[in-house]
Amino acid sequence: MDLATIIGFITGIGLLLWAVMSKSTLSAFADGPSVAIVVGGAIAATLISSPLGNVMGVMKVIKNCFFAKSANPSELIKDLVGYAEIARRDGILSLESVTSEIKDPFVVSGIQMAVDGTDPELIEQVMNAELDAVALRHASGKALLEAVGRYGPAFGMIGTLVGLVIMLGNMSDPDSLGPSMAVALLTTLYGSLLANVVALPLADKLGMRSTEELAMKEIVIRGVMAIQSGDNPRVVEQKLKSFLPPKLRAMIGEDAKAA
Repeated sequence: MDLATIIGFITGIGLLLWAVMSKSTLSAFADGPSVAIVVGGAIAATLISSPLGNVMGVMKVIKNCFFAKSANPSELIKDLVGYAEIARRDGILSLESVTSEIKDPFVVSGIQMAVDGTDPELIEQVMNAELDAVALRHASGKALLEAVGRYGPAFGMIGTLVGLVIMLGNMSDPDSLGPSMAVALLTTLYGSLLANVVALPLADKLGMRSTEELAMKEIVIRGVMAIQSGDNPRVVEQKLKSFLPPKLRAMIGEDAKAA
């Protein structure tokens, strides 16, 4: 579970509720038709702009923001260096017995192709093609949330305009102008909240997750290619450490000394 996402939601919603209830009542900010206009309108516009399959999978996309576990690049590099040591010591064919213990199917696929004697250029092409496919899926999910973030405020303004038209149609009743104006503005508030508390932050979190995962897969590709070419394990480690920030590089070095 991603604590940053949970804490962010709790903090944002909590501060909003505190600000509302310190000066007014929560019921003053609740209006069913306004919610229907903003949320329903944003969903309708997203359905129009995106394939149905993408929209139906939005819950899976959102789930990744809360429950996806960030991979550890240091551990991945250690594993790949370990595979390089086995290949260097016992031959690359010996890695076939190791693949059953590897949990990442992307790593298994790359090592299996290397063990099978696949041409290095073909290995790189196949793995890069999968990398591009993952990037495309991630971009699709991110674009879906960004669409909701765009349409939410727009329908908030539409709801406000609808409320103003209704209010101006009842100018003969001055006592209703204040409450009618408040209800009209609620849709703008709801649209802003939908965009800036939910949709756009989640889209940014997905973008960050995508960058992390693609970087991990790039490390795998470089590692598999180095193993296939028979590089010295120390050379493999140096190549892969170039993907890490200096702090993590130092940690790998310290762990290696400790071992």
